Amino acid sequence: MSGPDEEVRRKVTQWLAYGDEDLLLARHGLTLPTDRPFRLIAYHAQQCAEKYLKGYLVFHHVDFPYTHNISRLVELCSDQGLKGEALQDAEELTPFAISTRYPGEDEEVSEEEALRAIDIAARVREVVRAALGQGPGSPDQPAT
Repeated sequence: MSGPDEEVRRKVTQWLAYGDEDLLLARHGLTLPTDRPFRLIAYHAQQCAEKYLKGYLVFHHVDFPYTHNISRLVELCSDQGLKGEALQDAEELTPFAISTRYPGEDEEVSEEEALRAIDIAARVREVVRAALGQGPGSPDQPAT
């Protein structure tokens, strides 16, 4: 099959794959023996959730702003029927998109916060994959 539906599926697959890479990198950061970069771990968890939400919007043909504001993306996804506690929790990730990347804007991120960010991202991933009929598969491990 070719045409617009195939193109949408291809784009959604790309968004989800990029999100999976972010989650993979976030989880890998926890395996470092010393100097684990919790701010970057949290950043990549945020990026995973953001890309999964955007992938869901692409699937539903919804134009979205290129924003890191998870609250706005959750609102747009909710308008398309995506619901769940994981989505509300995802709003906690928004600050990690900016404050962890730039000097002067950064706030220290604790191990606990990084672990929570990964947990939230993994749950957003599960919700979106279930809504898209994708199942829980992961390139590195099952969703947690």
